[in-house]
Amino acid sequence: MKEILLQKIKNRDICVGVVGLGYVGLPLAVEIAKNQFKTLGFDINKEKVSLINAGINYIQDVQNETLAEVVDKKFLYATTDFSCLKSCNFIIICVPTPLDKHQQPDISYIRSSVEVISQYLEKNTVVVLESTTYPGTTEDLVKSILEEKSGLKCETDFYLGFSPERVDPGNKTYKTHNTPKVVGGIGKDANFIIAEMYREVLDSEIFEVSSPAVAEMEKILENTYRNVNIGLINEMAMLCNEMGISIWEVIDAAKTKPYGFHAFYPGPGLGGHCIPLDPCYLSWKAREYGFHTTMIENSMMINDRMPEYCIERASKLLNSFGKSLNGSKVLILGISYKEDVADYRESPAIKVIQALIREKALVNFYDPYVPEYINGEVVMEGLTEITPQITASYDLVIITTAHTNIDYCMIQENANLIFDTRNVMKNIVKRDNIEVL
Repeated sequence: MKEILLQKIKNRDICVGVVGLGYVGLPLAVEIAKNQFKTLGFDINKEKVSLINAGINYIQDVQNETLAEVVDKKFLYATTDFSCLKSCNFIIICVPTPLDKHQQPDISYIRSSVEVISQYLEKNTVVVLESTTYPGTTEDLVKSILEEKSGLKCETDFYLGFSPERVDPGNKTYKTHNTPKVVGGIGKDANFIIAEMYREVLDSEIFEVSSPAVAEMEKILENTYRNVNIGLINEMAMLCNEMGISIWEVIDAAKTKPYGFHAFYPGPGLGGHCIPLDPCYLSWKAREYGFHTTMIENSMMINDRMPEYCIERASKLLNSFGKSLNGSKVLILGISYKEDVADYRESPAIKVIQALIREKALVNFYDPYVPEYINGEVVMEGLTEITPQITASYDLVIITTAHTNIDYCMIQENANLIFDTRNVMKNIVKRDNIEVL
C-alpha cells in the first residue's frame, strides 16, 4: 500500500477529497488543485458548491483568479454528492468542531463525516483529520468508525492520521501554502505517506510526530497558550485601570526586552474558530483523567468576562457625563473577531451588543467587512456607511475591532464619547473624548 500510494502521489495520479469547504477546507483544496492534483471538494451547502464551480470565491484568503483557474482547468470540482468519495485516494476532513450549549465538545460534524466516508472507503486510501479536536479523537473515534463501518483495517487496508489546520484569516504573511504543517499518523508508513502528500502541495516544513494524539494536543497547546496569555493581559488591564496606569504603555515598555517576553494585548474578549474553543476541549478531556486545568479554566473565565467588563466601563463613562446606558445611543465599530477580516465567529463584539441591549441601550454597528451578522435566529444589519453626521448622532462609540480602513481621525473629531477597547486611536493627539481599555 505504501509503494502504491507513493507512486500515485509522485505521478499526480492520486485523487484528493476535501470534506468541508470553509475557512480551512477551501484554501487547502485550492492549494492541492494548484499543484495539479485532481481535487474533489465536498460540502452539504449547495450555495458554496455552486459558487466554487462557477469560480466565485467566498473566502478572503483565497484569490479569485486562482480559484477560477483551477476550476477552469478541471483540477477542482465541488459537489454535494458524497458517493464521489469512492474515487478519492486521499481524503481530508475539514469540518467545524464547535461547542454545544453546555460548553462541551461537539464532534457531531466529525462523526457524521467519518460515517459517510466509511460507506465509500476503498483499499489503499489515506484519511486525514484536520479539524481541531481533543487528543484521542483520531484513534478512538475516527479509526473505530472507519474500521467497523467499512470492514477494512487501519494500517493494512488504509492509512489514518491527524494534521491540525493552522489558518489565521487575514494574515498577510502566512497562508495555507507556507505555514509549517504537523503530521501525526497511525504507524510510520501512514506518517510517511501523509507527510509526502503535504510536501507535494505546500511550500513549508512538514514536521512529523509520533502519533495523532501528539498532533491533536499540539494544536490545542498552540491556542491554549494564547488563551492563557491573553487572560493574563486582560486581568492586568483591569488591575491597571484600577491603579490609574495605562496597560498599553506598560506593554510597550515590557516588549523592549529582547528575550523572555512576547507581547499580548487586551481586548473586549476572544473570538475566532479556535482560541475561545480549544481550551474547553482540553479541560473537558482532562476531567476524564480526574485532572483539573486550573490555570486554563481561570484564563477562560477572565476572557469570558471581558464583554461584560467593557459594558461596565462604558456605563461608568456615560455616567461621568450625566447619562445612563438605558436609552443611550451606542455605535459599535467592528463586528469581526479580528482586524481586516469578515469572520465574526465567536466575536466578542456580538456579546458586547447583546449586553448593551439587555441594558436597554439603542445599539447599531458599522463594519466595512460585515454588513450584517447572524447569531442564532437573530439577524442584525449594520450601517452601510459612517459619516461625521452619523458619528455625532451617537452618545457613545465603542471600538471593538481594529480595522485599518476606518477614518479614526474623523471618528474622534465628531464623536461625543469613545471607548477604544483596542487602542487603535493611540496616535491621535486630541484625546479629550477618548477612553482606552
